Amino acid sequence: MGLVAVYFSVESRRRWSDEERLQIIGAAFSPGACVSQVARRNDVFTVLICTWRRKLCEASEPDSPEASGNAGFAESRIIGNRDDVSAEHAPAMVIDLAGGRRVSIFPSASPALVAAARKALR
Repeated sequence: MGLVAVYFSVESRRRWSDEERLQIIGAAFSPGACVSQVARRNDVFTVLICTWRRKLCEASEPDSPEASGNAGFAESRIIGNRDDVSAEHAPAMVIDLAGGRRVSIFPSASPALVAAARKALR
């Protein structure tokens, strides 16, 4: 009978750096992405990706409308130059929603109103 060598590690869990987590979360929740496909590509469970996202959202949730400067996830794109609209009548932010709906936030909006809109869009 031959000898069998058994090797094992004290720690069996994989440790993910914050950068790796953010990259995976960003890829999984980008427009048109499938969480399960991203999970398979990165050899991680889908529930773990969702847990990372939930914890990140909880950590960045504002306690009050005044504290709305916390980080969160949002994809943004700069689409051309809008010289035809004067700066005072142009929205500061335009959010395109599913079904062709759009939310425009103007520079004159109060921080409390912007925080309420942000909370409603979650």
